[in-house]
Amino acid sequence: MNDGGQMSGLTERLRADLNSARRERDKLRTMVLTTTLSEIKNRQIEMGREPTDEDVTEVVGRAIKKRREAAEQIRAVGRSDLADREEQEAALLLPYMPEQLSEDEVRQIVRDAIAGGANSVGSVMGAIMPRLKGRFDGRETNRIVREELG
Repeated sequence: MNDGGQMSGLTERLRADLNSARRERDKLRTMVLTTTLSEIKNRQIEMGREPTDEDVTEVVGRAIKKRREAAEQIRAVGRSDLADREEQEAALLLPYMPEQLSEDEVRQIVRDAIAGGANSVGSVMGAIMPRLKGRFDGRETNRIVREELG
């Protein structure tokens, strides 16, 4: 690509999967992966360097979040068919995310942060989010933090 930089392994995996989705004529997967790869390309242009796996995970995570939020809004207006499609697209991207943490694992991390002296939602979130990034939903984390502090 540019300046001979090394493409992230995750980007290579997305490209390889896109090629097989095209071969298999899987329209939905082809569209989702094409869109995601172009979002990664945009991020690369923004940063002015090759994206790392972490950068790619961030892009994929945002893509999943965007689709889940869209599904919620679409479901609220009664179009479950369209909402299902958004959720299907989000599900297609999940395999590219780091292994997800369970609610129990997150609850334990939150308790450790509180035991370590964090005593407000902001301080707990600040302490734990770097460890959870891309591995657990932020809104759910916030809910758990409030429950544990309450």
